[in-house]
Amino acid sequence: MSPTIRTAIIPAAGLGTRFLPLSKAVPKELTPIIDRPAIHYIVQEAMEAGIEHIVIVISYGKEALQEYFTPSLWIEETIRAKGNPLIADELRQFADNLTFTYVIQPEQRGLGHAVLCAKQFSSQEPFAVLLPDDLIVTEQPVLAQMIREWEKNPGNYVAVEEVTIEQISSYGVVHPANVEPVNDRTTLLQGVIEKPTRDQAPSNLGIVGRYILMPEVFDALELTTPGAIGEIQLTDGIANTLDRIPLYSYRFDATRYDCGTPLGVLQASVALALERPDIALTVKQWFLAQD
Repeated sequence: MSPTIRTAIIPAAGLGTRFLPLSKAVPKELTPIIDRPAIHYIVQEAMEAGIEHIVIVISYGKEALQEYFTPSLWIEETIRAKGNPLIADELRQFADNLTFTYVIQPEQRGLGHAVLCAKQFSSQEPFAVLLPDDLIVTEQPVLAQMIREWEKNPGNYVAVEEVTIEQISSYGVVHPANVEPVNDRTTLLQGVIEKPTRDQAPSNLGIVGRYILMPEVFDALELTTPGAIGEIQLTDGIANTLDRIPLYSYRFDATRYDCGTPLGVLQASVALALERPDIALTVKQWFLAQD
């Protein structure tokens, strides 16, 4: 059976200022987590969730993202000749299972605007949005979990996790509806507040970078007024569909790394290295030798 959610949008047009001077030459999404770039793990999650079409929103100067996902027969043949067929197969898997589209966001006008740039490639179907800064490590991809919930109760979905009171003003925070939760992970919402103060926050659940959205969100984004700094917020567009489309939060059980910061990249690299059979022992021995 064909997947119900076929398209995933990955906004990757940001300037990556927290990674300067590296990001002056290398898109932050290509920052390595061990030996694979951060965005590799995000596309892998989408593919394993049954996504068929990846739309990557980029800005001028980030063409290296397109180059990374473009197959290279010469490289694959060279790797196979050197006796590394598994690596060659991994490089080939995206080309065999996914189609890629790249669209330019000509100016930085917020996450909502970045998603809106991909409207023409969505085929007016429900779609997923994955933020490449959020690397979520779990045996079963979070997007796949969300799609299963969506199939039972269609609507707009946002992934959430608990955040501290000190962090609350950095997140979109969900406002649960005054009804029984759908289950222990899925809750109907009555709204979302973008980056509230501590006193304004309706819960301690912040939105992280996984969404499933109905196509009506595109029309809502087109009518959304930019905020104080001229940006169109994705949460505002979602909120503008609440009168006709139910909104749910999905609370996942997994470890998330903020790969939009150098510290998050370091934490993810260490954690994943300790799970890699080929290097885990060496990494542990190195850490022990530092004492």
